[in-house]
Amino acid sequence: QVQLVDSGGGLVQPGTSLRLSCVASGSILTINEMGWFRHAPGKQRELVATITRGGATNYGDSVKGRFTISSDNAKISVYLQMNSLKPEDTAVYYCNMKGLTKRYSPFDDWGQGTQVTVSS
Repeated sequence: QVQLVDSGGGLVQPGTSLRLSCVASGSILTINEMGWFRHAPGKQRELVATITRGGATNYGDSVKGRFTISSDNAKISVYLQMNSLKPEDTAVYYCNMKGLTKRYSPFDDWGQGTQVTVSS
């Protein structure tokens, strides 16, 4: 069983920054991909950013140039540095990790979500 705990959200003003963190625990053999997704009221869940075990990154068009994803494989953690935040970034942000457990079973698990609100 794998558990993800994400944190770092809050209420901030437009133009400021936040850093989200997500740490995994459990019977993890390997992580193949880590990512962040967000869900705003009335909208579909949206890809924010992903990073592979090899370090390849992918960003949603709306956050390119403003957000940066990074990971620490030793700590089984993924981070999202969010700069130049806009009101439209307001959403619940969820971390996601895909990989294999020590029993060689694939997993695809989610954090509980952390609220980011950008408002003046």
